[in-house]
Amino acid sequence: PTRRPPKPSDARALTSDDTDLRHPLAALAQWLVLGALVGVVVGSGSALFLTLLEGATELRTRNVAWVYALPFAGLAMGAFLDRFGRPVRGGSDLVIDTMHDDGPELPLRMAPIVLFGTVLTHLFGGSAGREGTAVQMGASLSDFVAHRLRLARETRRLLLAAGVAAGFGSVFGTPIAGAIFGMELGALGRLELRAWTPALVASVVGDMTTRAWGVGHTAFPAAPAVELDLWLLGKWLVFGVAIALASVTFVELTRLLKRAAQARIPSLGLRMFAGGVAVIGLFHLAGTADYLGLGVPTIERAFVDAGLPVESFAWKLVFTAVTLGAGFLGGEVTPLFFMGATLGNVLARVLDIPIPLGAGVGMAALFAASSNAPLALSVMAVEILGANAFPHVVLVASVAYVLTGHRGIYPAQRVVYSKTGAPMSEVRPLSWHEEARKRPRS
Repeated sequence: PTRRPPKPSDARALTSDDTDLRHPLAALAQWLVLGALVGVVVGSGSALFLTLLEGATELRTRNVAWVYALPFAGLAMGAFLDRFGRPVRGGSDLVIDTMHDDGPELPLRMAPIVLFGTVLTHLFGGSAGREGTAVQMGASLSDFVAHRLRLARETRRLLLAAGVAAGFGSVFGTPIAGAIFGMELGALGRLELRAWTPALVASVVGDMTTRAWGVGHTAFPAAPAVELDLWLLGKWLVFGVAIALASVTFVELTRLLKRAAQARIPSLGLRMFAGGVAVIGLFHLAGTADYLGLGVPTIERAFVDAGLPVESFAWKLVFTAVTLGAGFLGGEVTPLFFMGATLGNVLARVLDIPIPLGAGVGMAALFAASSNAPLALSVMAVEILGANAFPHVVLVASVAYVLTGHRGIYPAQRVVYSKTGAPMSEVRPLSWHEEARKRPRS
């Protein structure tokens, strides 16, 4: 019988004669080699970064008065960035734009600039994290490899995702979450599954490399086993709403402060000087050094202390928004872990949920909502808290992810599908939604 022509479609069925599938072994070998190469390079960079960061944190902890030098450190860093760092000031958004637009090679100088800039921020008490540094270092180092090997455009783009995955996985010791984060980072509503193999290889090798250098990671208590029921589901719904409110507050406050500072103080160095002065003022108002730097001891305390101050998460939110809004280098993740764990501690006490579970769920869900990466953070919770946390984190992260809306800590993330499920007429960055809200209606 005469064979009917196939209907036109964007999707193709998997068949044995599909030309794209003729050399799976060659493709696997390619990604094993390239992913491992990126993993070794990025993992070594993460080991150096974490070692320097630990030393800076110990020095600042023993010398709390060093916070009074933060404005002058900011002034010096701002002058340096204005002179030598203009091509890298886009940070993680520059990485995302390059992944989507096939932009010029990411400057190799991005890696040392963000590394030492973040270490200096922490040395003098700025409230920032380390994920942004790891992502930017991983991307710039992997792009260096891609250009030296003269890889094709699509291969380069996937290797950038692998660099991001290696940076995230190695700096937190969560290789599977790192691989998923590399696929989730670029676009909201679409998972870049083509990057799975290189991202997984790079993240696993990166984590192994960091550990091989003798660098360890913070150990958190395992989440207790708690069975889900309708009453607990209702509690998690309330929990998710609170996490979403915290996420929206942090994202909007950071952007508000950044825009206001840029509008009133054109010089980056002077903005950072003013931000340093503001951090000193907050330090005196809070009356404690707990909110300076990473704040890991307080995160650990949130898992066990039923007497943790209720306002802890709010203080950290303001400290971090001021630090990053002023232009200091560093990421948002560890401060978000601090806010999520301490807020989760408070919500667990109010809702009668085990404190270790509440702190762990809050820690993962707040970053999931703020970064638009609920899958990566749900898996990350398993890697650092155990499988008992998984269903609870998924529920809360999903609620907070939807309620946070089209905003996040990475404005360059592309929106492929809105969180209501509607496809966008064209792929646009998250920041477009902010601009659209300001336009007058016709």
